[in-house]
Amino acid sequence: MSIRLKLTFWYTGLLALSLLGFSALLYSLIAGVLMTVMDDRLAGQAQDVINLIQNENDPAAVLLSGRVRLPSIDVFASQYYIQIVQADGRPVQLSENLRNREFPIPGETVQDISLGQTRAYTVQAEGGSRLRVASVPLIVARRPIGAVQVAQNLSVIEDALRVTRAVMLFGGAFSLLLAAAGGALLARAVLRPIEAITRTAERITLAEDLSQRIPSADPNDELGRLAKTINSMLARLEVLFQTQQRLVADVSHDLRTPLTTIQGNVDLLRRGAADDPVMRVEALRAIGDEAARMRRMVNDLLLLAQADAGLKLQRQPVELDTLLLEVYRQAQVMAGEKVTVRLGAEDQALVLGESDRLRQLLLNLIDNALKYTPAGGQVTLTLRRQAGWVQVGVEDTGIGISPEDLPHIFERHYRADRSRSRSGGHGLGLAIAQWIAQAHGGRIEVTSEVGKGSIFTVWLPEATA
Repeated sequence: MSIRLKLTFWYTGLLALSLLGFSALLYSLIAGVLMTVMDDRLAGQAQDVINLIQNENDPAAVLLSGRVRLPSIDVFASQYYIQIVQADGRPVQLSENLRNREFPIPGETVQDISLGQTRAYTVQAEGGSRLRVASVPLIVARRPIGAVQVAQNLSVIEDALRVTRAVMLFGGAFSLLLAAAGGALLARAVLRPIEAITRTAERITLAEDLSQRIPSADPNDELGRLAKTINSMLARLEVLFQTQQRLVADVSHDLRTPLTTIQGNVDLLRRGAADDPVMRVEALRAIGDEAARMRRMVNDLLLLAQADAGLKLQRQPVELDTLLLEVYRQAQVMAGEKVTVRLGAEDQALVLGESDRLRQLLLNLIDNALKYTPAGGQVTLTLRRQAGWVQVGVEDTGIGISPEDLPHIFERHYRADRSRSRSGGHGLGLAIAQWIAQAHGGRIEVTSEVGKGSIFTVWLPEATA
């Protein structure tokens, strides 16, 4: 069963229960009011008869004779049945319309007559009709000597209640039909954005197009916020999917080159180069270099995978000035005669971190600077302390980074120079450097000018001694 039908049924069911309870309460109230009005009217009619009897009888004469003169009661019996009874319940006078058929008197009513109490009750008369009776005590000389009982057929009230039931039944049914139709329309309107979400998800699944977005009529309601959240998720998935595609393409390209070189040198050795010492040494050197290159790439991918899985660093105090001197010496070896590596300002600084990862961060930045600095250029390393932070700078005089590439250089496998024929990198060094800096509570800032060089600045929180 669809959610739309469930909402419609629930809405209609709750409305039906509410209408049923309200109708029952209203019906009981109407029946009670009608019965009370009838009882008051019957009691008032009985009191009129009693007043006439009391006016025609002298209390002293009644006490002396023990008899009461009864007037004709037919003048009151146009729409009522009237009987006058003694204190023991025996009728002494009936209205003409009763045709000598007295209506029964319950035992508790006889007791009420002797006690001088008024009572209203319902009896079943001959012919199957139901009568409502008001019994009002007749008091003469301060003592109850009987009662005047006035009755009326309940068919008037029953007819009114029957009409009331019919109106409530048909009105309730009509209201439920309108409620069901309105509930279905309302549920359809409310669930329309969800249907749009479903259709968009189906189109994305069938077409594998993550660029599609879910439309939203009102971005401020609950469904609008849901659509906005899903659109944000789709945008992130699109970026991740494109990154994954680029990663697969780049890794495939980067692995194909060393594998081709290794395979070519292996074939060369098989064709007889193994017998030539010079060619054998050259082929084995090429194979070793390419294997080391693939190993570095695999290690970088493994490190990023561990970072995504929540790798925690074992941090301890590190003298960053000492570490920078070690990196400086290694950078001189990496640069050779091509680029000059110099050491600029160097303050003493202590940070909390993992020394091997910090070394990897600096070497990645230096390696990136050396790749893009032409022969005769210069790479400068600096270390400064500033307001609770340690600032490590790697400045080069290379080709620089264009403004459109600058926001993306820390993305995995992003390459400003797509060919990479000159550098031979695999686009993971800066991404790893960024992660290491963030894992130490720091950041990396970059300023660059095309043709003049770039400055990478690492900010790390300073640790107390």
